[in-house]
Amino acid sequence: KARKRENVSTSEELRKVTKDLVVSMVYELKVEDEIIDSCEEDDPLEFIQGHGHIVPGLEKAIEGMEIGESKHVSLKAEDAYGEFVADDIVELARSEFPEDFPLEVDLEVLVEDDEGFEVTAFVEEITLDTVTLNFNHPLAGRDLEFEVKITGLRHPTAEELEHDHIHTSD
Repeated sequence: KARKRENVSTSEELRKVTKDLVVSMVYELKVEDEIIDSCEEDDPLEFIQGHGHIVPGLEKAIEGMEIGESKHVSLKAEDAYGEFVADDIVELARSEFPEDFPLEVDLEVLVEDDEGFEVTAFVEEITLDTVTLNFNHPLAGRDLEFEVKITGLRHPTAEELEHDHIHTSD
């Protein structure tokens, strides 16, 4: 049975995007005038504001926006996925991958770093003897153009805050 949520639209604290609120946002992302990603109102992006779940410049730009408000946001690379770092392209021996590992160019792989943390890399090139991995984000070094609209705000559950991500009920 559906219940009316009280004070959602009239609550002062749920009128503007602020830290620790769950934000529902639709967006269109362009790089060099080409749309490379988007989402619509029937399937918005949801995240906890102020927790680094979206690129830093966008998180800062939407702070204080209200439900229904739209905005154009231009981000330089350093405020998005960072600058491209040539030293983050690494060539490994093919023998470091299991024989049955399905290597292919552009494949996203998780690699354990020297401290034991998993980091993401993308396969750039494969030869008989080597595999070249790129640890840069695919949009590193690129300026981004966003059209965003805030479609909803809510308080996260205690569990969502503890886990530091949104739980959806599918």
